[in-house]
Amino acid sequence: MSTTTQNSASQQKIGNYRWVVCSLLFFATTINYLDRQVMGYLKPTLEVEFGWTEKDYSYIVMAFTAAYAFGLLVFGRIIDKIGSKLGYTVSITIWSIAAMLHGLVKSTLGFGIVRTLLGLGESGNFPSAVKTVVSWFPKKERALATGFFDSGSNIGAVLAPVLIPWILGFYGWQAAFILTGAVGFLWLIAWRIFYEVPEKQRRLQQPELEYIRSDDKDQEENAEPVKWGKLFGMKQTWAFIVGKFFTDPIWYFFMYWLPSYFASSFQLDLKKPSPPLIIIYTAATVGAIGGGYLSSKLIKKGWLVYKARKFALLMSALAVVPIVATRYTDNIWVVVGLLCLAIAGNAAWSANIFTIVSDMMPSKAVSSVIGIGGMAGAVGGVLFEWGVGAVLDVYKSNNNLSAGYNILFIFCGLSFLLAWLIIHWLTPKMERAKI
Repeated sequence: MSTTTQNSASQQKIGNYRWVVCSLLFFATTINYLDRQVMGYLKPTLEVEFGWTEKDYSYIVMAFTAAYAFGLLVFGRIIDKIGSKLGYTVSITIWSIAAMLHGLVKSTLGFGIVRTLLGLGESGNFPSAVKTVVSWFPKKERALATGFFDSGSNIGAVLAPVLIPWILGFYGWQAAFILTGAVGFLWLIAWRIFYEVPEKQRRLQQPELEYIRSDDKDQEENAEPVKWGKLFGMKQTWAFIVGKFFTDPIWYFFMYWLPSYFASSFQLDLKKPSPPLIIIYTAATVGAIGGGYLSSKLIKKGWLVYKARKFALLMSALAVVPIVATRYTDNIWVVVGLLCLAIAGNAAWSANIFTIVSDMMPSKAVSSVIGIGGMAGAVGGVLFEWGVGAVLDVYKSNNNLSAGYNILFIFCGLSFLLAWLIIHWLTPKMERAKI
C-alpha cells in the first residue's frame, strides 16, 4: 500500500470533525473582514456624500481601531472565562448589528460611533478562534489550522471588490452595509448547532478525540485564568506583543487604503469589480495557508517546534521587503506583483504569530495573551493610521498621492523584519512559560 493511501486510511480512521470546526472559524473570519472592508470600497462614494478629507477618513478608521484594541483586551479575558462558544455568540451579535447600523447613519460623527461599536464586536473573533484551535487541534496541526481560518480574512477581502460594487450599483451604499452585516446571523445559527468543546461534542468519535489530545498540550479546563500581572511579566507575552504591534498596522493599511491607492494612482474605478485587488487579496489566502503549512510540515519532518515557527516567520518577513520597490515603477501589474508577495508574507506571518502563543502559554492564558497582543497591534494601527492620514493629506495637497504611498510602503517593507529580530532576541528558543 502506498504512503498516500496509508495516510488517507489513517485519516478516515481518526476522523475529521475538527476540520468542520475549523471551517466554522474560517467563515466567521471571512464575515468579520468583509464587514470591516465595506467602508474601504465605499470611501470614494462616502467622501463625496459627507465631504471627508483623508484625515477625516483616518479618524473614522482610528475610532474602529481604538475600540478594537480595547475590545481585544476585554474579550481575551472574558473568553478565557466563558469559553469560545458563548464568546463568539456575543461577539458576532454585536458586530453584525453594528455593521448594519452603518446603513442608517446620516453624519460623519454617526460613522465614528458605529465604527466604534463594530470594533468592539469584531475584537472577539481572534481570541475565540485561536482558543478554539488550541482546544481542537494537536500542536503539529495548529499552525495549519490557524492559517486556514485566518485565510478567511483574505477571502473577505477578495469578496469585497466583487460584492460591494454590485450592491452599490443596484441598491446604494446603505444596502451594502445592511446586507453584508446580516450575514453574521446566518453563521451564528450554524455555530450554535455544530460547535461544542471536544469532550462534549457527540459528533466527535473517540479516535479523533484521542488524536486531538495526543501531545503535551496543556488542557487545564478547570484552572483559573492567569492574572494579567503575571502575563505582563513574561517575555513570551512580550514576544507576541512585539509581533503584533509592528505588523498589524500594515494589514490595516492594506485593508483600508489599498482600494484608494489604486483609485488615485492608477484611476481604478471602485464602482466596478477590481481584478487587481481581487488578485492581491487572493495572494493573502495563499500566504495564510502556505505559512501555516510550512511550519506544520517542518514539525512533522522532525524540526523542533520553535525552529519551525521561527523559520516560517523569517520567510514571511522577507517576503514583505520587496514592497519598497513600488517607488521605482508605474506599471500597475508590477505593483500588483509586489503587493501580492507582501500580502502573502503578511498572511503567512499572521498564521504563525498566533500559533506561538499556544506553543509558549498554557491554554487558560491563550485568549488573554491573544487579547493583549491584539490590543498592541491595534494601538500600533491607531498610530500608523494617524500618520497615514497626515502623510497623504500633505501629498494630496501637492497632487502627488503616489509619492505619499511610496513612503508608507517603505515602512511596511521593513516592519516585519524588525519584529522578527526583536522576537528572536526576546525568546531565542521560545521556551514554554512557567506559571
